Amino acid sequence: MFAHKRPALARIALHVALAVSGFFYMYPFLWMLSGSLKSRGEFLGKGMSLLPRQLVWENYIEAWQTARFGIYFKNTVFVTLATTGIVVVLTSMAGYALARSSFPGKRVIVGAILVTMFLPKGYTIVPIFELVRGLGLLNTLWAVVLVNAATGMVFNSFLFLGYFVTLPKELEEAAIIDGAGFPTIYRRVALPLAKPMVATVALFEFIDNWNSFFIPLVFTLGRPELRTVTVGMYAFVGQHTTDWTLMCAAATMSLLPTMVVFFFLQRLLVQGVAGALRG
Repeated sequence: MFAHKRPALARIALHVALAVSGFFYMYPFLWMLSGSLKSRGEFLGKGMSLLPRQLVWENYIEAWQTARFGIYFKNTVFVTLATTGIVVVLTSMAGYALARSSFPGKRVIVGAILVTMFLPKGYTIVPIFELVRGLGLLNTLWAVVLVNAATGMVFNSFLFLGYFVTLPKELEEAAIIDGAGFPTIYRRVALPLAKPMVATVALFEFIDNWNSFFIPLVFTLGRPELRTVTVGMYAFVGQHTTDWTLMCAAATMSLLPTMVVFFFLQRLLVQGVAGALRG
């Protein structure tokens, strides 16, 4: 009798432990959401409480207007979508070429590319800044797009490489018999089969670029109207004080798009990561 109860008790204990761990994991987000609906006085007096006495929805309206979030949202949408599109297209082509082609020195080239993943972004920002200025793109959104895209090339190329390696070669061999060339096979056979990995890379890039702070700050420093939402939140930080309620409201609004995208792509995300790990 006690032997039958032990598995049930173990499951209950496991679920309780996971629920408690999940609460602590979610607490920062819940605290931010709660803080966005509090008055300034209540936030300072009972900042750790998750239940506001009165819901102050005006914080969202004031945050949107004070930080010019309408303009910053448009900038962020453009930067995020453009960067994500460039990265998905180029890294999928690079990953397929590395997975299905053979050429002298391939391992050396792959190793050299892999080493660049371990270079900290801060060490390369000066030459990248000079390169962007030399191209005449400084203080433009395209500078942010190109630099952000460059930072995501290596890792995502290897994700596609791992996924394409798992695909059966018989489908490509059948396309070759039908007279298809390498680009046609990539476009009509390999890429449609890699939808889970396309969604995975797109989701990673969307979240990473939507939340990017350092690169948009550096390359739009001379034109504040080109800021993204993460940089725009600096409007709530003063020399001596910080408006935490408005910052919480702004942060909540900035998180909503990434949560919506993740909700729709989460199933493909799991499939893509599993395929890349098998490769």
